[in-house]
Amino acid sequence: MIVGICGSPRKKATEYVLTEALHMLAQRGFETAFFTVRGKQIGFCTHCDFCLTHKECVLKDDMYALYPLLADATGLVIASPVYNGGVSAQIKAIMDRCRALVAADDAFFQKKYGVAIAVGGDRIGGQELVLQQIITFYVLNGIIPVSGGAFGANLGASFWSKDTLDDVKMDVEGFRSLRKTVKRFAEVLKTAYSQPKGSVENPCQRTL
Repeated sequence: MIVGICGSPRKKATEYVLTEALHMLAQRGFETAFFTVRGKQIGFCTHCDFCLTHKECVLKDDMYALYPLLADATGLVIASPVYNGGVSAQIKAIMDRCRALVAADDAFFQKKYGVAIAVGGDRIGGQELVLQQIITFYVLNGIIPVSGGAFGANLGASFWSKDTLDDVKMDVEGFRSLRKTVKRFAEVLKTAYSQPKGSVENPCQRTL
């Protein structure tokens, strides 16, 4: 299963782009699940070390809806808007709260693959920094990062939304980078694992 995580608290450009990415993957036969931070209560890690001894996070909030999805995932798609040249606070909280999973099992994320999507309101607003931050999270936790390759999607998919949903839909280069990234991601997953379950005609998607 491929889990898409939307780091925007709004139902606008980032959520739209991630939904399109999951739809592309579903068309290739992959089961997908969509998780959004919108409307969720996700506290930030306080480095209390509770997870080191109890093998679970002390904060009982909406991360407990995401944890089982991460356990089932073979692939991750993290999409974040650009906030002050980096990922959103909500995505950073999710990254930090994954410490509890690794505390319980240091191999939790191994053999999983991940891609990154960044959506910025400015043309050069920090999209590359967001992609690098997501990739760094992958590398630190043993997730194998996948990009769309050279000539347009070196680190992942990058969008210029101009802060509107209509404009992100018109970002031709952004969607070119997304198609390249999704294509390569699907190829890597199909090589690494057996054929994905589900069918193109009736893909299965869960939403939380």
